[in-house]
Amino acid sequence: MSLTVLDGKKFAAMVALGAANLTKNAAMIDALNVFPVPDGDTGTNMNLTITSGAKEVQQNTSADISKVAQFFSRGLLMGARGNSGVILSQLFRGFSKSIEGKASITSVDFAKAFENGVETAYKAVMKPIEGTILTVAKDAAKRAVKSAKKNDDLLLVMYEIVEEAKVSLDRTPDLLPVLKEVGVVDSGGQGLLTVYEGFLAALEGKELPDISPQAPSMKDMVNAEHHKAQLHLKTEDIHYGYCTEFMVKFDDDKLKKASFSEDQFRNELNQHGDSLLVVADEELVKVHIHTEQPGDMLSLAQRFGSLINIKIENMREQHSAILESDRAIHEPAAHPAAKNEKKEYGIVTVAMGSGIKELFTSLGAGFVIEGGQTMNPSTEDIVKAIGEVNAEKVIVLPNNGNIVMAAEQAATVAEQEVVIVRSKNVPQGMAALLAFNPAANLEENQSRMTEALNHVTSGQLTHAVRDTTIDGIEITEGDFMGIMNGKIVASMPEKTEALHELVKEMINDDSEILTLITGEDAGEEETESLVQYIEETYPSVEVEVHLGNQPIYPYIISVE
Repeated sequence: MSLTVLDGKKFAAMVALGAANLTKNAAMIDALNVFPVPDGDTGTNMNLTITSGAKEVQQNTSADISKVAQFFSRGLLMGARGNSGVILSQLFRGFSKSIEGKASITSVDFAKAFENGVETAYKAVMKPIEGTILTVAKDAAKRAVKSAKKNDDLLLVMYEIVEEAKVSLDRTPDLLPVLKEVGVVDSGGQGLLTVYEGFLAALEGKELPDISPQAPSMKDMVNAEHHKAQLHLKTEDIHYGYCTEFMVKFDDDKLKKASFSEDQFRNELNQHGDSLLVVADEELVKVHIHTEQPGDMLSLAQRFGSLINIKIENMREQHSAILESDRAIHEPAAHPAAKNEKKEYGIVTVAMGSGIKELFTSLGAGFVIEGGQTMNPSTEDIVKAIGEVNAEKVIVLPNNGNIVMAAEQAATVAEQEVVIVRSKNVPQGMAALLAFNPAANLEENQSRMTEALNHVTSGQLTHAVRDTTIDGIEITEGDFMGIMNGKIVASMPEKTEALHELVKEMINDDSEILTLITGEDAGEEETESLVQYIEETYPSVEVEVHLGNQPIYPYIISVE
């Protein structure tokens, strides 16, 4: 069997199987992740990235390969997460640019497209590191170009790409010492190989390949103090502690005042961190950087437009948690890490639901008090939490109007320096956490975080417990009530109708992203149906879904 011409239909099948193979192996790839920080998320990030690209292709089928590649590239860029995800998006951005205007391609076109993808990806990375996904992509593309010069069979070229990617991946420990020390290959390179193997399987008409190298578990890779041939990195070695990702949607009025140059912006950000990636197209720019001043990075970017898809993770906290987990396994009788070493900053927040608690923790909260509507923590509870967070300066986010006074009272009796950011619901609490800047002083942070409360529209769906009339809306016991910014905007017997009305009230022409936090009473099919309705009714709004497990509110919604 040979293939001399590749069209959009066949390439779409390659994308689908490449994405499926990466999904299948994401957990294994996570376990390989030790560079640049052992946070175990490469497989997850690459999977989220390619899933976004594959979804875009699925929704825009075409026999024209240049159009399919363009949709794939756009989907990858919009969904790109982490270093590896952004690099993956750039590999296929260059691929797409190379075949622009071609309805079908030959083996030579195919090889050149991979080569152009590598060039594009290397340009996007401020300080390319060999022994990573970049090296695997580069070596595979070189082999493709050589193969295409000798034959016109695309299937054979793809086979050569996979074979070289395997060989290159095996060489990564020789190029990156940390990989050799731990005894693993590069996780990003492994992720790219799974995509390429999926591509090959699609061209061959085969089932997904089953690649399952004997990857060590995370606990075997991250405890430098207790095992030989394990990762040398300690938490204190992490120079830039916040993994910061965001996108900027360009605004014409702002660009008149501050013209945008991808290279200049990349050089500017490079002064504030490492692991920097900056990629842009005509409509937006995506940034990934490890920095100590995530808030400052956002401020620099806002000169060019509006911020969307913001994600900030404390890598020191992540790494410490992994190390502590491993110590608990290997040293069950050991004393916990010294709690008397105070941090400069600590954030206390209030939440109901295990998923929301995890969300707040991932955004930087040091202590989450169990509580909220119908279960308000006392002043004493908040004082205890302020002490538990073990910091010199503490910021408290009540996330409920009924808890604000108790929090302010706690601030007056606590030994630490404490300020309250008067958040009245979960979306406001999340917005405030994203605005926190560890490099700013306490008053500046209180001001920034308070200002952030005004930039999010908050909504909740709940049940009416009695008949009444509020703000001209007749409410019947058992109705589903939609509440926006504390005001009832809908009351209907059917949950779906109430949700649709609530979303309608919350979304306006400036809305860009809607976050949906699902509660205990939210069904999976119901949630999928709601997401589909929002995406179809408001195509310009991106939807993110998080499992909150909160009681009382089946859905908590925020719109930015």
